[in-house]
Amino acid sequence: MTAAVIEVDLEAVLDDLRILVEVESPSLDVDALTKSAAAVAGMIERRLGSSPELVASPAGPHVHWRGGGKPRVLVVGHHDTVFPLGTRARRPFTVADGRVSGPGVFDMKGGIVLAVHAVAALADRAGVELLFTADEEVGSGASRTLIEERATACGAVLVLEPAGPGGTLKIGRKGTGGFEVVVYGRAAHAGLEPEKGINALVEAAHQVLAIAGLARPDAGTTVTPTVAHAGTADNVVPAEARVRVDLRVTDLAEGDRVEAAMAALRPVDGAARLEVTGGMNRPPLEESSTAELYAMAVEVAAAVGLPAPVGLAVGGGSDGNFSGALGVPTLDGLGVTGDGAHADHEYADVATIPDRIALLSGLLARLTG
Repeated sequence: MTAAVIEVDLEAVLDDLRILVEVESPSLDVDALTKSAAAVAGMIERRLGSSPELVASPAGPHVHWRGGGKPRVLVVGHHDTVFPLGTRARRPFTVADGRVSGPGVFDMKGGIVLAVHAVAALADRAGVELLFTADEEVGSGASRTLIEERATACGAVLVLEPAGPGGTLKIGRKGTGGFEVVVYGRAAHAGLEPEKGINALVEAAHQVLAIAGLARPDAGTTVTPTVAHAGTADNVVPAEARVRVDLRVTDLAEGDRVEAAMAALRPVDGAARLEVTGGMNRPPLEESSTAELYAMAVEVAAAVGLPAPVGLAVGGGSDGNFSGALGVPTLDGLGVTGDGAHADHEYADVATIPDRIALLSGLLARLTG
């Protein structure tokens, strides 16, 4: 049942989404992100009647808009995507069969557009802040301080990451981290005198098995070697190997355990040398941090004639992890419904867009009222 509380111009929503998707914005490409931030800022000015601030950072510009008055709620999203330049040429913005597709449409340019249109529907926008960052997909190193500062000032955070399956809201997230292990060996001719080399690839294989063994699925801890590089030529004993590792934990104690274990890694071949960098990045988003706003979302849904949203704890991290760890009430997964985050089949479900805007606008009205 689509809420009748606010009017949603679906054609205008899709037009705005097309504009954002057609400005590609891969993380760490500052030139592309500068153009993307300008597109986001232009949409905000058109729909809300005032210009946001573009906050410069080494990762690219963050887009920050204030509705005036005492800050009461921060709406958080990101305009960077995981897709490289040129993706749009083979996967253009398309609306067909009730689905809208294109690079970043689901994660999470659709969420940005929902947020702006939800704010536009408010009779009074005072107290609302929008913050769309440029580096969420690469860890938010250049935006974390700003996110935490504005979250603390506003006292409530709504995160426009995509919804979970079936439109579920995200009421818990694992903490995330990452490591790089560099193995230093010694090169030698692989045919003439391999015994004079120190094979960094063989040593890395030992380390990968040890690292994978740090996982504790019973505790929700995953430790996953994900990327490896080694060697220079078929006939050369590899002198160096690099392994990247993804970490997900449900509590900080597990993060501490894995960090200590990674720091304690030692080479099996005593002639090799290891260098381990990295650690925890985002703390877990505890369900205790989301309970208040989730309960409010259920009330708002009933008030606007929508089914009660289901809450779901998920493994991926977001910028909501930062605000939740500060004790600021946070609710995540308020973006578009669909599927395929970070994949070529990503899409957003067109029919659900008005309901998502109605739910978000109702939450904003409650939080600022």
